[in-house]
Amino acid sequence: MITGELKNKVDKLWEMFWTGGLTNPLDVIEQITYLMFIRDLDLTDNIRQKESGMLGIPYSSIFTGKEHLKWSVLRDKPAEVMYQTMQGEVFPFIKKLNGNSGTYAKYMNDAIFKVPTPQLLEKIVTALDEMYQVIDKMRDRQDARGDLYEYMLSKLSTAGTNGQFRTPRHIIRMMAELLDLQPDDVICDPACGTGGFLVAAGEYLKERYLNDIFYNKEAKAHYDNTMFTGYDMDRTMLRIGAMNMMTHGIANPHIVYKDSLSDQNTDTGKYTKILTNPPFKGSLDYDIVSTDLIKVTKTKKTELLFLVLFLRMLKNGGRCASIVPDGVLFGSSKAHRKIRSEIVEHHRLEAVISMPSGVFKPYAGVSTAVIIFTKTGAGGTDKVWFYDMQSDGYSLDDKRTPLEQSDIPDIVERFHALEKEESRERTEQSFLVPKDEIVENDYDLSINKYKQSTYVEEEYPHPLEILVEINELEKEITAGLAELEAAIK
Repeated sequence: MITGELKNKVDKLWEMFWTGGLTNPLDVIEQITYLMFIRDLDLTDNIRQKESGMLGIPYSSIFTGKEHLKWSVLRDKPAEVMYQTMQGEVFPFIKKLNGNSGTYAKYMNDAIFKVPTPQLLEKIVTALDEMYQVIDKMRDRQDARGDLYEYMLSKLSTAGTNGQFRTPRHIIRMMAELLDLQPDDVICDPACGTGGFLVAAGEYLKERYLNDIFYNKEAKAHYDNTMFTGYDMDRTMLRIGAMNMMTHGIANPHIVYKDSLSDQNTDTGKYTKILTNPPFKGSLDYDIVSTDLIKVTKTKKTELLFLVLFLRMLKNGGRCASIVPDGVLFGSSKAHRKIRSEIVEHHRLEAVISMPSGVFKPYAGVSTAVIIFTKTGAGGTDKVWFYDMQSDGYSLDDKRTPLEQSDIPDIVERFHALEKEESRERTEQSFLVPKDEIVENDYDLSINKYKQSTYVEEEYPHPLEILVEINELEKEITAGLAELEAAIK
């Protein structure tokens, strides 16, 4: 989390865009992302030229013959010249980079420059340089850049199209901890959006396995190039997601424009872990959905189709943690029952964590749960662990004020020690339910189906006692009124 001087710099930059006429948070982040990329191109090019001279390795600058497009040159030009060059030359230049300058360059083909005036651009460029100066003074520059980007993403206060909204970072972190990610994992988010799940996975691995990954050449190459895959259908999200991952130290994430539910996605048995919050946008037409998904359960509902997709994309033994709307857990349609029975009977359902409806405010008030399962293809469900989350550490209103109490540490601790859950009663916050009982209940996975309520006996006064109290009060009122009347006369 960024604080102090850097936070003030970001807020100041954001205010510049707002007062300059760009009020859509996605537009603001996208424009800042473009400018960060342009600045980074200059920095990276300079570093490679120095390394070339020191090591005697040939290097051809991407700015050869176009040195005037460099950030370090451009920022010193008069506002009008800077603006014309940025709009007329720099943006056409970065659109032609394709894959020649890192992952992010892949998504520049439809980049649009939206800064409305030269004066605003000059202020933004100066503000960005000031932000980087603060970052350069910090002990861990990479973490600071990542935190800066996360802070900007937190300003996305309105839901996007197709059911998109940001998953709270602490919920993503919880899911990463529940899956117990490993350095050799191959991780995917088939609806990656801003890349929050993949970033959290990378941060978790960096914290737990720093030496195993960053001091091992093969493991580091896997971390930078082949560990993380994300798909999305929104090019703005792809750009933001790619930059988000790179600012968090993942050099070449595989972020691809792809409709995960269509025939474009042929991934089968490829991933060891899936972390995701797929869109719940209603129904799709059968003709745009991959036929092998419909074969498992004939439905148009995206929340059900994605569960089928996860099973196909995972390797045997691969695990998934996904957020699902509550309707998936207890829906009575044939398709709902089919996907639940598929997971319970043919794979291993591990856990259902019910979350309060306020978790996604102010974006949405939908009730959701986290479902965790392992692909086996041969069954394995024995007992399913249920947890009734009461607090995620924030108030459940639109303000989402931080609270002292959070169930998340307890959830992680209990899940990794399920042997201790055997003795818990159904009246407690978590408990185990045998598979046979779930089957008897038509594969209903809602916690309320199995949780037992506790009733506390309350004693109330006898009605005659209440009547006596009322009569006494009436006498006191009557006496008081008589005194008041006498005083007035």
